[in-house]
Amino acid sequence: MAESVELPGRLGILAFRNKVLLPGAIIRIRCTSPTSVKLVEQELWQREEKGLIGIVPVRDAAESASVAPVLYPGGGTDSGERSLKNQSYLEDTRKADGISQQEPQWHSRGVAARALHLSRGVEKPSGRVTYTVVLEGLCRFSVLELNTRGTYYTAKISALDITKADMEQAEQDPDFVSLARQFKVTAMELISVLEQKQKTGGRTKVLLETVPVHKLADIFVASFEISFEEQLCMLDSIDLKLRLSKATELVERHLQSIRVAEKITQKVEGQLSKSQREFLLRQQMRAIKEELGDNDDDEDDVAVLERKMQSAGMPTNIWKHAQRELRRLKKMQPQQPGYNSSRVYLELLADLPWQKATEEQKLDLKAAKERLDSDHYGLVKVKQRIIEYLAVRKLKPDARGPVLCFVGPPGVGKTSLATSIAAALGRKFIRISLGGVKDEADIRGHRRTYIGSMPGRLIDGIKRVGVSNPVMLLDEIDKTGSDVRGDPAAALLEVLDPEQNKTFNDHYLNVPYDLSKIIFVATANKVNPIPPPLLDRMEVIELPGYTPEEKVKIAMQYLIPRVLDQHGLTSEFLRIPEDMVELIINRYTREAGVRNLERNLSALARAAAVKVAEQDNATAVSKDIHQFSSPVEESRLAEGAEVEMEVIPMGVDNKEISNALQVISPLIVDETMLENVLGPPRYDDKETAERVSNPGVSVGLVWTAFGGEVQFIEATAMAGKGQLRLTGQLGDVIKESAQIALTWVRARAMELDLVATGKINIMEEQDIHIHFPAGAVRKDGPSAGVTLVTALVSLLCEKRMRADTAMTGEMTLRGLVLPVGGIKDKVLAAHRYGIKRVILPDRNLKDLVEVPASVLSSLEIIYAKRMEDVLEHAFEGGCPWRQRARL
Repeated sequence: MAESVELPGRLGILAFRNKVLLPGAIIRIRCTSPTSVKLVEQELWQREEKGLIGIVPVRDAAESASVAPVLYPGGGTDSGERSLKNQSYLEDTRKADGISQQEPQWHSRGVAARALHLSRGVEKPSGRVTYTVVLEGLCRFSVLELNTRGTYYTAKISALDITKADMEQAEQDPDFVSLARQFKVTAMELISVLEQKQKTGGRTKVLLETVPVHKLADIFVASFEISFEEQLCMLDSIDLKLRLSKATELVERHLQSIRVAEKITQKVEGQLSKSQREFLLRQQMRAIKEELGDNDDDEDDVAVLERKMQSAGMPTNIWKHAQRELRRLKKMQPQQPGYNSSRVYLELLADLPWQKATEEQKLDLKAAKERLDSDHYGLVKVKQRIIEYLAVRKLKPDARGPVLCFVGPPGVGKTSLATSIAAALGRKFIRISLGGVKDEADIRGHRRTYIGSMPGRLIDGIKRVGVSNPVMLLDEIDKTGSDVRGDPAAALLEVLDPEQNKTFNDHYLNVPYDLSKIIFVATANKVNPIPPPLLDRMEVIELPGYTPEEKVKIAMQYLIPRVLDQHGLTSEFLRIPEDMVELIINRYTREAGVRNLERNLSALARAAAVKVAEQDNATAVSKDIHQFSSPVEESRLAEGAEVEMEVIPMGVDNKEISNALQVISPLIVDETMLENVLGPPRYDDKETAERVSNPGVSVGLVWTAFGGEVQFIEATAMAGKGQLRLTGQLGDVIKESAQIALTWVRARAMELDLVATGKINIMEEQDIHIHFPAGAVRKDGPSAGVTLVTALVSLLCEKRMRADTAMTGEMTLRGLVLPVGGIKDKVLAAHRYGIKRVILPDRNLKDLVEVPASVLSSLEIIYAKRMEDVLEHAFEGGCPWRQRARL
């Protein structure tokens, strides 16, 4: 590298767009445009000695088709002016070269460059001439004037190179010496880092020792990737101290970036080395297990899973999908995210019974009927419907029968009926609880993209039962709800539709699954909460409550033997007579089912178990006595004993010993034991008579989700302005019934003798308060109209209602009695409460067909068409105004 360069007064100029060539830097460019080609030919190629050109940075200048960093200026001068002819010529050149019309921004300084290597080429098939030039930056210059020569630029320049005298003067400056030392130290540190990283650096160290420090600054900075603005700043740094300061800063920054990169690389390499070490250890572990014959690693598990999938009997389209997932799983490492989820998904596909089904036995209707009779008492119509269902299945096994939905109060045997159907068909049974389900994903499953996703309850139940044709019980189907997560009842529409459930699509499974082979049975307490579209897909079979006589039979035949067995007792230890069962039913349980009855029987069994266990302890002590064989030991035991006992001599006959050790007698339940164990009676047969002992009280019959109930309605009057007040947590329908009842009574105030001649109606001077006891229980429904009127008439006429009579029915504003629902449950409730007379709407006569004959024989059923007929039979002596009625 020459110490000094003698520059001519004018140089051909090659523009660099957003790029700077610094002194000492070497760059290779390829010239393809006519402008740059002409410049190289005139200034470099045609000269015998290697010529010089100037490299001037240009900001945002238009670019020719040549490859960067060679860019071609559009024109413009720094200090001089161009003629109009030259300007027009340049504009034409720009148009020909495809250069933008916008004037470029030429920098005021540049670098003179010498061609180290020059080669010429011709492109085919266009025949265009191109040049490849290797340039070396020599020294800085300042542009004094910019002109054009033909198609390229020339500039009048002034050299900015440092003279020898300037250099000697700078070396006497302490600040410059300090900056030079600091720069060399930083540069040497950078070279050492690069040498360790790239295993090179010998030539760079030689440059550091031989090249002047001000040229080293340009050489080092030229090797960095810095911004265009920083390159210009370095080019403009004519002052040596400024140049060294700027170069030291850039070298230091580059050194820090290398160190940060090395630190990151070391971390990555450390992680990679850890993974490689784990991989090596796993390979060694696999080899050790193969030698020991204990090869149960992940790959073997995947092989086992693949064999399991092959034997699952999947349909063709699903098998192709499973194969894709399996190939994806084989390519994954066990540590990768998603490996476990993919494996669990494939295990689900392999575990599902695609072709496995229970082979149905030859259906014997007689045996099925005997099974139903042995499992359930009564329920004649329900059993008959099940037998019909089974008969159709026998004649046509693939028949798409309706979905049976058993509706009734708790404890009447809905779930056990479904198990009996499964036993009669010889199929497996699975129960799916839907109570409280509000998320549609519980039916259709979660999508696999979510964390913690899982299949729906249906697919999970089929996986657990292991066959594709079980009897599936959808329990508490009326307890499903809906919120922002969807409506499970809407998802069940596809499940219960035989035309759609062939291709049921679980979101987690993501492939169709055939549900048409499953026999669905549903249970519910009420029909009203079930959406009509879902209800349309099911056949509702109502299970009413049991009569007291039926409960006694159920207790004696089913409940007592089961309770004794559950508590480790037999009839030799505890006996519950039939009359005691009747007392439990009448005094402690007034329910439609038998669940509370079984709880009370269990309480008696637990009390008996305590006494039997105590007797077993005493018997065990007596048995231990016979192990002593010497009289001395016997006397010693008798003298020192702290417990009273009888020592039986060894000479006694075995039969006598057996009689002595036998439990004295079985425990027989009586009324005293009932009160001691179950407490005082909860219900009393005299309750109705006591409640209606005063005027203003009527007895109604209502229906609830737990069966029929007796509802007392109380009314009272006080001084006021004729207002009506209702309490007891009532719904809108029953409030409207109360308004209609009061209006009907006020309209007949004259017949009720509530208006004296010449005086105002006393009802306009007093308020009426109607109360429904048990205010914590919500009440609503159109079946209390006649009961409300009866209570108001009893209050205003000061006449008590008959204590043995209950009623139900709705009325119109004109006094017509309308039919209501739940007649069977209401009549059974009246029978449980000891009611003897029941007033029903005349149009409900057809509903009494479902009531057992034993219940009807113990009740007097009275039919009413109008409200006057109800009042005629509700009071002793008939309707209060019947003699004067004009209706």
